[in-house]
Amino acid sequence: MKNYHKILCILALQSGAAMALPEPIQVGALAYDNRQGHLSVAVTASPKHRVFVMDNPPRLVIVIKNAALQGSLQQPPADHPLFAKTRLAVQDAAGIKLVIDLKKAISPEKFSLSSNNRNEHRLTVDLTHKAMSANDPKAVAAVAPKVTKLKPAAEPKAVIHKGRDIVIAIDAGHGGNDPGAHGPQGTEEKVVTFAIAQKLAVLINAQPGMKAVMVRRGDDYVGLRERMQVARAAKADLFISVHADAFNDTSVRGASVFTLSTQGASSEAARWLEKSENAAELVGGVNLSDKEDVLASVLLDLSQTATLSASQQVADSVLKHFDGVSQLHRDAVQKAAFIVLKSPDIPSILVETAFISNPLEEQNLVNPRYQTQMARAIFAGVYDYFKKSAPIDSRMAAL
Repeated sequence: MKNYHKILCILALQSGAAMALPEPIQVGALAYDNRQGHLSVAVTASPKHRVFVMDNPPRLVIVIKNAALQGSLQQPPADHPLFAKTRLAVQDAAGIKLVIDLKKAISPEKFSLSSNNRNEHRLTVDLTHKAMSANDPKAVAAVAPKVTKLKPAAEPKAVIHKGRDIVIAIDAGHGGNDPGAHGPQGTEEKVVTFAIAQKLAVLINAQPGMKAVMVRRGDDYVGLRERMQVARAAKADLFISVHADAFNDTSVRGASVFTLSTQGASSEAARWLEKSENAAELVGGVNLSDKEDVLASVLLDLSQTATLSASQQVADSVLKHFDGVSQLHRDAVQKAAFIVLKSPDIPSILVETAFISNPLEEQNLVNPRYQTQMARAIFAGVYDYFKKSAPIDSRMAAL
């Protein structure tokens, strides 16, 4: 979104690519071997794919490009020594992502990971325990080259260090003389949102190629539009606003994720275009102050359309990761005209982490364990999004 020429080119390329895509590969039955970590996936043709493991919680991930699921997913047997549950995490135009929850943590030192599709109608994956003695140099020498090849995302060190960090602005809701909502026991929204935001920032800063920027750095008040400006000054690639919901019915509970409504986007576009000081700012890298009104409107609309689309994708990804952490208040991403979501050039989401007005969820919100789980869920959703949509000049794209 650096300039409107790039936006137009990207839209044109995406349109052309969609027309040229071949028929998707059909992914059928999964077969789980009784061995430690062997499974096979029926496919209609030899697919482009990648496999890797993740931790906290441990899971095996299989990404198959240009593919669609045929029928329902077979689950591993309950007594399988390693595989716990298989789920479809993503299915879109790019392909599918299968996630197999594991019963124990996996480390490269103790396990090797491999896959092949030499049989074009079956993709096989092996996550096997290295049964060798550390005192046997021949065994170590024989396995070491294979392990090096099988490390997920193994790239030359020179490539890993190229590119910029993806910047994520984290906005802890309320602050200072604005405490936000209160729980039945007096818990203030501004306190729990800042705690979750801090934990999220730690996770982001620990991820190579990512950098967190806290919009407020303590118990201070920051105006709503000033929060947007902090993100823009930091050249943020994503804006996340962390809140805790409230309602007069104390039985209402659950987490939600919001993006900007169409009405909110339209009103913000009008606001930018009618004020010269706003028009003089850069929107997607394009200065609108020297453009005709109609052209400026078109450019702003292109920028907003791309931003809203990215916001929706991030929000969908985050919402999927709330499973197992929190009950959902709504099972789909919600739309609202929150001011902090109105940046025309920065994808933005607002996360309602729980209902602070619900006694049980108030207890959760003050619990450091729940705060950490919620931060991890948000981070996992954001990370999954950027794994697929990293800016081309970023370190994550190089990785």
